[in-house]
Amino acid sequence: MGTTAPPGALSATGLRVAVVAARYNTELVDQLLAGARAAWLDAGGEPDALRVARVPGAFELPLAAQAFAQAGGCDAVVALGCIIRGDTAHFDFVAGECARGLQQVMLATGVPVAFGVLTTENVAQAQARAAPGELNKGAEALQTALVMARLLREI
Repeated sequence: MGTTAPPGALSATGLRVAVVAARYNTELVDQLLAGARAAWLDAGGEPDALRVARVPGAFELPLAAQAFAQAGGCDAVVALGCIIRGDTAHFDFVAGECARGLQQVMLATGVPVAFGVLTTENVAQAQARAAPGELNKGAEALQTALVMARLLREI
């Protein structure tokens, strides 16, 4: 993301960002959260300035994101979770409604909500996207939040 982002877009300076993270699939989501925190620090964010709230699962992410967005103290929200396909239709409902709910929050409040929710076919795919390093989707979601917050300030 760094080479395609406009200069200064990845600066956390002066921005207020909240992260809402699911507890379900904790080990994987914790890796996403670690990636988001590392990206925050890499962008110059103060360690204690990144607000983090945990929710039971991905289905609850939109409500927590909405609470942060409506409270008025955030320039962007990052939603982190992990939904792995199983043998039932549960995956389709949770993944779809989570994505739809987060988009609704963003459009209704005007606060960017970055989608850092893994929706994978299996655990191996989730592990690859949550592993530390350049492919960590938590870091990518935090970077997206910074770019969108800066863009909206410019507009």
